[in-house]
Amino acid sequence: MLFSPQELLLFALAALVLVLTPGPNMVYCVSRSLTQGPRAGLISLTGVVLGFVLHLLAAALGLTALLAAVPLAFDAIRYAGAAYLLWMAWQAVKPGGAAPFEARNLPHDSPRTLFLMGFMTNLLNPKVAMFYLSFFPQFLHPERGQLLQQSLTLGAVQISTSAAVNALLVLGAARVALFLNRNAAWMRAQRYFMGTVLGLLALRLLTEKKAAA
Repeated sequence: MLFSPQELLLFALAALVLVLTPGPNMVYCVSRSLTQGPRAGLISLTGVVLGFVLHLLAAALGLTALLAAVPLAFDAIRYAGAAYLLWMAWQAVKPGGAAPFEARNLPHDSPRTLFLMGFMTNLLNPKVAMFYLSFFPQFLHPERGQLLQQSLTLGAVQISTSAAVNALLVLGAARVALFLNRNAAWMRAQRYFMGTVLGLLALRLLTEKKAAA
């Protein structure tokens, strides 16, 4: 067994928190839903998901090749990943940090354009690649072998979680945005909660490394 049920549940919960972290994909899909309707948001999300698949394949193949060639690189990737997660935590809690429903006004486009823009928004976002490279090493187990299969399994869980959550956000964007924009305390709580979880993930990464030393 590559992963225990408990490990997959922990990963799914972490992926759930991370998908709620404000970013270009969420802002784009929610903006489309608010300005052009839920159908436009879902079409855009389909393009975003395809972008995730390509990022996942590149990261999984790259990590597998790198760790096979340079085993010590695993530690370097873990440290870099912890630093990136701490940076994401700071982006969430810093004064003036973004909230997920601060949408943009966008023109009405055809379904083909919606799909392509969703795809390109994700594909050209370097933070997605950094996410995979920083997040996955916390849950990979080189001693179990089959790193590529492990990465693809985790990727399937992450993409499914991201697609499901973003679909719900797209479908309920108008109501949720109205509620959050009228309740500043909820907006702040959401940001600080995500920042705290991201920080704990980074500390977990660093603590496990020290325990293994």
